[in-house]
Amino acid sequence: MNDEIISVIDAARNLDRHKAYIFKILGRLCIDTVKEKNSAARGQKIAYITIDDYKRVKDYLSKTEGDQTFLAQQSDVRGVSYLIQLEPEHDPGRFKLGFATNIEERLRSHKTAAPFSKVLKVWPCKILWEKTAIECASQGCTRLHTEVFRTESINEVQPRCEQFFKIMPQLDSNN
Repeated sequence: MNDEIISVIDAARNLDRHKAYIFKILGRLCIDTVKEKNSAARGQKIAYITIDDYKRVKDYLSKTEGDQTFLAQQSDVRGVSYLIQLEPEHDPGRFKLGFATNIEERLRSHKTAAPFSKVLKVWPCKILWEKTAIECASQGCTRLHTEVFRTESINEVQPRCEQFFKIMPQLDSNN
């Protein structure tokens, strides 16, 4: 391994951000990662970016996170919040909660990793509600990954989602 790359894990640590957030920024900036096996990770492949790309991410964060214009633009981004059961037959308690501006495209990308997944419900949503909706709906569940959880009963999760979106402002094409 040369000195011209940095793992996404280290980049996230250096920038004091979650790894998943850094991956979202990499996607926004169209930055590709390279995966290489790492002995420190028990031989598993780790994602790396170039030092130049790391600097781009750092610059992006410094420009956007303090920029009120950026925050104002983000506050009006709309799409849907979704509840997906990832393995209905083999692991019915494992589910994913998330947000998408294009639900069809998002579901297509999920099908590559979880081909048997089943969409249980979608709700109109603003992007600023995403984290709160996830925290509300996942109460009492075990977090397996950023937006993936396990529950004893999936039938308890959807009603929590319904309750959350019932108290939020109703979104329509005019809002």
